Amino acid sequence: MCGRTACTLAPDEVSRACSYRNRRGLRRQPDWRAGDADKYRPSYNKSPQSTSPVMLSRRHLDENAPVDECVLASMRWGLVPSWFKETDPSKMQFSTSNCRSENIMQKKTYREPLLKGQRCVILADGFYEWRRQAKEKQPFFIYFPQAHSCRAEKRDPVDESAQASQASVPGGFTILQNLPRISKRSAGQPSDEWRGWRLLTIAGLFERWTPPSGGEPLYSYSVITVNASASLQGIHDRMPAVLAGEEEVRRWLDFGQVKSEDALKLLQSEDKLTYHPVSSLVNNSRNDSPECLQPVDPNQKKEAELSASGKMMRSWLASGSTKRKEPEAGDAQRTDADKKDTPRMSTGLRRWLQGPNKKTKTQ
Repeated sequence: MCGRTACTLAPDEVSRACSYRNRRGLRRQPDWRAGDADKYRPSYNKSPQSTSPVMLSRRHLDENAPVDECVLASMRWGLVPSWFKETDPSKMQFSTSNCRSENIMQKKTYREPLLKGQRCVILADGFYEWRRQAKEKQPFFIYFPQAHSCRAEKRDPVDESAQASQASVPGGFTILQNLPRISKRSAGQPSDEWRGWRLLTIAGLFERWTPPSGGEPLYSYSVITVNASASLQGIHDRMPAVLAGEEEVRRWLDFGQVKSEDALKLLQSEDKLTYHPVSSLVNNSRNDSPECLQPVDPNQKKEAELSASGKMMRSWLASGSTKRKEPEAGDAQRTDADKKDTPRMSTGLRRWLQGPNKKTKTQ
């Protein structure tokens, strides 16, 4: 299963982190669909029915565009079938946040978008999963291992002395680890390569639903799941279908060249991910702060002894690497009781959350 993710990059950073190569091998940076960059909200704790950044072939939005040209869109998590007749998607009587890879062809809800080539890639820093132990469930944050050379990028220009003090924070490669470093800039290619957190690329299906009474169409998606890999079976028996290489991402999105039956063969349970335990703070989707990702010791309820990737995660959290998020539209306001239950944020994390130029919010 996959019921919670995190994606903390600002819209322009998501675009830079998702550079790709088309069929001719040219490096491209996807644009956002008109208006969708404003609909997306970064979050440390995304749940179904929130919006997430999704990459797809531009041909789905423009019939004259090349099939291998990609675009970013903000989509609702929880696929709404095109044939759904109610006026309110929340009235659906079944969950579509996940779909099992082995059952796609047996269920109309997923078979139709698959056969229409409506394949997409959901982008996230990582996802959360819960391991049942005794009477409690221990949450884990699961993500791609990060390169030792990675570092966080600062939004504002910094001098060389400031850059030298940032040597311990993450970044250093584009979204997919196998990409060669870009040594020269070519026409039509991104001006600089991404050096931030490596995003997960998760296989999904999307649908376009139009309200029966008319109006703006709603784009929504479902995360495809597979059997858990050997390293994750101790946490849960299912996991998202992760596309771990750039070629896998290209083939999954290129519905013109890769037919449905061949695309399904890309969905494998491979050991490509790492993880660390996190606080039960993430259990409540209203909690949306860096502490949701902070590694903890589940036995002693304190900060864990970290692996190399865990240490880079901590450095990433402590850095000023991204524009800070604004709340999801329609999010419930936290009560005073909720605030009392939230661990006190360190000064460094508070500054990171607010960003260098963001004024303290007043009630």
